[in-house]
Amino acid sequence: MIRLSATPMTWVATGDSITQAVLHTHGARGWVEHLQERVRWQMDRLTDIVVNTGVSGWRAVDVLGSYEHLVGRFAPDVLSISLGTNDARAGLAGLPEFHDAMHRLIGRTGTDTQIVLHTPVLVSIAGREARGALPAYAQAVRDIAKETGALLVDHEAYWNGHFGGADPIAWLDDPAHPNAVGHLRMAEHTLRTLGLGAMEPRT
Repeated sequence: MIRLSATPMTWVATGDSITQAVLHTHGARGWVEHLQERVRWQMDRLTDIVVNTGVSGWRAVDVLGSYEHLVGRFAPDVLSISLGTNDARAGLAGLPEFHDAMHRLIGRTGTDTQIVLHTPVLVSIAGREARGALPAYAQAVRDIAKETGALLVDHEAYWNGHFGGADPIAWLDDPAHPNAVGHLRMAEHTLRTLGLGAMEPRT
């Protein structure tokens, strides 16, 4: 659960295209934008700042290499890291590099920063040939959260619970990227997990 302070907070969400939320929402909000709506408006934290530094196509090593630009200069109170979908293209052989880069990302962050790790969402059946190792990367994120004490948002488990063995294409725009519905579901699950309440329906 996120600890909220009485003073304004800075939230940074870093990751890949799913965090950046480009193209595949077709103009709808991405999950970070939904989180911002909840925190800054619905929770009346108007002077909190939410920064999205997701970069399409990037892996953990890429984010680590640009840490100061993407994360450090903002001195976040909350750092959200959502990676693994692109890393998984390296297969099981890429897991040690992923594990090391994620640990180094967390290690560079100040001890006062609350860190949130996200497992990757499911890909469609058509997308599993290129990302067959994705479940192993989701497990790696779980392990890293346990090892470091980071908060965990387990999208993979949530999507599996909803779809079972069915193709999750209803929440996807292509084999690997959530559509507008998928982003909303990601945001809702993130908010619940972090103790930030539920999105208020617009009337």
